[in-house]
Amino acid sequence: MGNSYKSTMNLPTTTFSMKANLAQNEPKRLEKWDEQHIYEQILEKNKNGKPFVLHDGPPYANGPIHIGHAFNKILKDFVIKSHAQQGYFTPYVPGWDCHGQPIEHMVEQTLGKEKMAQIDQVTLRRLCRQWAEKYVDIQRKGFKRLGVNAAWDTPYLTFQHNYESGNVEIFKKMYLDGSVYRGRKPIHWCKNCHTALAEAEIEYSNETSSSLYVRFKMDSIPDAFARAGLKETLWVLIWTTTAWTLPANAAVCVAPHARYVCVRAQNHAMLMAQELVEKVAQLLSWDNYELLRDSTGEVVSLEGIELTGLTYECPVIKEHHGSFIYGDHVTLDDGTGVVHTAPGHGVDDYLVGCKFDIPVYMPVDDNGKLTKDAGERFCGYDTDDVAPDMIAYLKEEGTLAGALEITHSYPHCWRCHQPVIFRATDQWFVSMDKTNLRKAALHAIDNDVQWVPAWAKNRIGAMVSERPDWCISRQRSWGVPIPVFTCSKCGEVVATEQTFDAVIALFEKEGADAWFSKKPEEYLPADVCCEKCGCHTLIPEKDILDVWWESGVSHTSVLKHRSAEGLYFPADMYLEGSDQHRGWFQSSLLTSIGAYGCAPYKSVMHCGFTVDENGEKMSKSKGNGVDPADVTSTFGADILRLWVASVDYSQDVRVSDSILNQVAGTYRRFRNTLRFILGSLGDFDFDSDAVCNFEQLTALDQWMLCSLQNLLHAVQAAYDSYKFHTVYRLIYDFMVGDLSAVYLEAIKDRLYSEAPNSPLRRSAQTTLANVLEVMVRILSPIITFTAEEVWENYPQSHLQRPGRPESVQLAGWPDDASFFPVIPENARERIAARFERVFEVRDVVLKELEEKRATGELAKAQEAAVHIYANSEHLDALRALDGAGVEELLVVSEVHLHESADDAITVEIQHARGEKCPRCWNYRSLGTQSDYPDVCERCAQVLREINYHAEC
Repeated sequence: MGNSYKSTMNLPTTTFSMKANLAQNEPKRLEKWDEQHIYEQILEKNKNGKPFVLHDGPPYANGPIHIGHAFNKILKDFVIKSHAQQGYFTPYVPGWDCHGQPIEHMVEQTLGKEKMAQIDQVTLRRLCRQWAEKYVDIQRKGFKRLGVNAAWDTPYLTFQHNYESGNVEIFKKMYLDGSVYRGRKPIHWCKNCHTALAEAEIEYSNETSSSLYVRFKMDSIPDAFARAGLKETLWVLIWTTTAWTLPANAAVCVAPHARYVCVRAQNHAMLMAQELVEKVAQLLSWDNYELLRDSTGEVVSLEGIELTGLTYECPVIKEHHGSFIYGDHVTLDDGTGVVHTAPGHGVDDYLVGCKFDIPVYMPVDDNGKLTKDAGERFCGYDTDDVAPDMIAYLKEEGTLAGALEITHSYPHCWRCHQPVIFRATDQWFVSMDKTNLRKAALHAIDNDVQWVPAWAKNRIGAMVSERPDWCISRQRSWGVPIPVFTCSKCGEVVATEQTFDAVIALFEKEGADAWFSKKPEEYLPADVCCEKCGCHTLIPEKDILDVWWESGVSHTSVLKHRSAEGLYFPADMYLEGSDQHRGWFQSSLLTSIGAYGCAPYKSVMHCGFTVDENGEKMSKSKGNGVDPADVTSTFGADILRLWVASVDYSQDVRVSDSILNQVAGTYRRFRNTLRFILGSLGDFDFDSDAVCNFEQLTALDQWMLCSLQNLLHAVQAAYDSYKFHTVYRLIYDFMVGDLSAVYLEAIKDRLYSEAPNSPLRRSAQTTLANVLEVMVRILSPIITFTAEEVWENYPQSHLQRPGRPESVQLAGWPDDASFFPVIPENARERIAARFERVFEVRDVVLKELEEKRATGELAKAQEAAVHIYANSEHLDALRALDGAGVEELLVVSEVHLHESADDAITVEIQHARGEKCPRCWNYRSLGTQSDYPDVCERCAQVLREINYHAEC
């Protein structure tokens, strides 16, 4: 009989394509979801479920999304979708930060200097709004392309009226409680952006500076030095890397308990810390130096605190005389142990100056130029340019002991990336300690918030414990104004519950723009006046609020203001990049603690930064960036989503085309496995064909169902603890290992060769149907598009089942009760113990088979007859596999079991007896059936059942 039996085999058939074409097909699926209103359907389905609110931190609306944005938003989508699958009510309102200097700067660049100089503030704000709106739309499209579910049509924007009013609500509470105050103290100032900066807006980069050792002439000699015979002029030797601050010098600060000595070097007597003499001498190349000693030869020294009250002539403004003070911030690591102190140009200097009532000089203007108060010689110099002439001046004065160049870490503006300066100006601050804000925040960090990962608690805790008062005012136009007034007559601040409420009502109705276009008398009650002098003419504050304050009050402007949409305070989770421990996480915490006495979130999860495959920061100049738009148009969004799932998000994560190619390889394995399952269920009707009793399944099918249930439990635990890389690894190991390499490989003969309605085949199909139902649901939060495609390509009998949801996102989470047949309670442990022994034998057999294939003795495992020698425990486990279960598991034609006396497992491989069956390719005795003499007995029985008649 020259006959092909291919037509008699149950080969897989499915509409699910082998080729994904994600880049082309994903946008079509997005359109379908939009038409279905899938986000709204999910909320409606789960409206009675337990709520879970992940509050979106607002990205800045100034440019297309980058790979870090995509990484962050996809992680949020994992959280939302995994909760929604489990029945939680998950409203997710995306937001954008739309105010601030970068947008204003871009508008300035677009207009040019001439037009910018002529434009009024109202027009400038309108142009800034238009710029922000443009990029909100661009970023929204980018995020939607990633498959992220959200209320995209109703986001929150920080320039919306009810958002802006929330700023005033929080300011009102904290001002009236005494947390917010106006003060003059040194702050980070960006002379390029012309505004104050908060700690969260500072980044650190290396700068090369002039390291100056300068002598200040003392007005008197300490008695101890005089008694030791010092009669010449005494100088105090200081060290500074900020030459431009010398005109503002007002004191020198010493370590209170360090010992200070008089050193003779360079023809001068100089006061400095004894511990640093040798180090300074080496740096300044002092060939000969000596310490002042008494008549007994002992070095004369004084404790730092003993120098308090001594005075000296200031180095630049000589009519000023500075004082010796002491402070714990003075260290003996570098310098001379004597710190040049300019309270107008440094936080430590300011704080210690307040303690000793030292005057604050600040001869630097908004542009970073020295003013006339710095002296005629230096007036007009930029702080970056003054060092060379300052060195020349000090040489002329004979006060320069040494000048070196050093590279050191220096604060820079996070927006323009230029070095900042410290300068004392009148600003608005949030006090960290006046109302115990710091103490309350640290208590909430330690006791009220779950940190993911847990060690992040220490990070934000350290930042809050060490941060200075928060400078919340900015000298720009595009933002929410500081909502206070100044009396035009006496200059007193006017800010009362009455004025705050009027401003809140104004912003709710007209937005913050009205502050700049209306006069106070148009919206303030008529009886509002200055409490000090009774004047009714008030001037609105010109400064705007820090953007971190603005984004930080989203707990009120969004969570509280939009409660009708299912949002609530405090949120269940905030999730952003690790840098937000000093940014949004912290500003949200401080404003919430300040206003309500509690944290705005129950849990905080952070992610690391995206870096290239070498671990380097991505930048345009290096050309090592990865554009999410390029990824989605080349690989597809599901590849990007699978990459996000594969990495430990708590650390910096590497991404590149080569890494994405590796992920794409994993995706293909997943897809091919899902396709095989779909194809194997093409003729399976779950309602009529499924095996209803667990005990009627084959032993291997029982093992697979138990393994599937174990996977489900482990994956759910990983999702619940936000360990998405564990979810990925569990699914990968299962699909590539237990499912593909073991189970699917073993059951192919059953699926292909048995009669369509064979109990053995239906047992396998019942198991596969369970596998598919679980896998498509647990994969849906990660490879959203592909899971939906699988769902749409189920066999017709499944698609037509009554009540079947139109989307896998509406299908819900599988649980133990959803398995069919139901797995008995004790089955998993019993079957796991049995198969532990089975797989110990299988490992030995596979190793021997591989050696036979390597030597060419066998071409395929089906050619083998395997003799297994093992103890009774292992043999009993193998015999429990029923019928030809051992041959099936090992994918061989014969297995013979032999009991051995010891515990060692040994295997002997021979060539199987009989001939190769042309239908199933197993080696069997052929010709035993007269009606089908050229096939094995099993295949002959199948051919009878399907009434197959061969052509002779």
